Amino acid sequence: MAQNIVLKENKKKLILFKPIEIIFKSKLSKNKLLLSFKKTGVTLVSILLFLMLWHFGSQALYNKEASYKINKALTEQGKVAADAERACIYSGKNSCQPNTLPSPLQVWTSLQLLIADHYVIKADKKVFEEQMFATNKALIAKGKNKITYTGRPSFIDIVLTSIKTVFAGFLLALLIAVPIGIIIGLSPFLKSAFNWFIQIFKPVSPVVWYLLVFMIVKTLYIGNNSDNAFVISFISVGLCAMWATLVNTAMGVASVDKDYINVAKVLKLGTFQKVFKIIIPSSLPLIFTGLRITLSVAWMVLIAIELLAQSPGLGLFVWEEFQNGANDSNSKIIVAMFVIGIIGFLLDRFMLSIQQMVSFNKNEGI
Repeated sequence: MAQNIVLKENKKKLILFKPIEIIFKSKLSKNKLLLSFKKTGVTLVSILLFLMLWHFGSQALYNKEASYKINKALTEQGKVAADAERACIYSGKNSCQPNTLPSPLQVWTSLQLLIADHYVIKADKKVFEEQMFATNKALIAKGKNKITYTGRPSFIDIVLTSIKTVFAGFLLALLIAVPIGIIIGLSPFLKSAFNWFIQIFKPVSPVVWYLLVFMIVKTLYIGNNSDNAFVISFISVGLCAMWATLVNTAMGVASVDKDYINVAKVLKLGTFQKVFKIIIPSSLPLIFTGLRITLSVAWMVLIAIELLAQSPGLGLFVWEEFQNGANDSNSKIIVAMFVIGIIGFLLDRFMLSIQQMVSFNKNEGI
């Protein structure tokens, strides 16, 4: 009887505390929501400030160059020529516009034009394939190569080529760096033996890696008429970017807890079992940190390597627009800059997501 009375009193206390718990939880959720809104608000304000600074900066540079052109015309050709130059500039004609930093609106317009151009090229390609369907079918039946579309690539095709190149280079870096890193990490003797090699070749410029790869691939492809720009590009990217993964893998393997190694000995695990069941899982956080750095480096060096290799990617696109010097070339270069930055950010988030899925500590990585 006494126990029933105590239980009833405890239930009453719990009922009394329940509204407090509900209020506390609702306040906590409100605080989280408020914090989320604050973060979003700060981000939007910073974007707005950036766009305003960019707009006013581009306007100031535009006015400076416009004034210079008008004054130059006045000094060299007289007032009539200066008035004509001023009228031409403020009329908006492309032929006499100052070629300086474009405004956000100009960049947005260029992006829209590049996307529209992609659909035009896509339609042309489809028409070509339809026209050549019967011819290509006959060529394939005879064992010959089909006739392919050789028109200029669109901006989206260029972006996809760069992504394909960077992933091919990243895969090459992974296949080279992770196995070598594991072998070096397992043996202090091998670590000392290969340390000089890593320290000398790690800081080598991507341009030098490109030249080295070009020498080798050019010789291997002697007598072959196929385009080897993609092969040169992805090998150069992989060799230039692999060092972070190699070093981090070796460090991760070397720093595996000795208790785990002792457990492997007690269980009498073979070398391969020890590597795949103990060492690699324990080293995954550091390995993935290295892979994230490798992917970021690969994306950064890709632009310079594509430019040198004449591979139809973002690097060559930027260089050709710079050389072109048209009125909208600067806007297209800025579009490419933002695309490069956004893709680099997304690649890093992609690697971080994989790292968090395979790591024991879900809070690792930033």
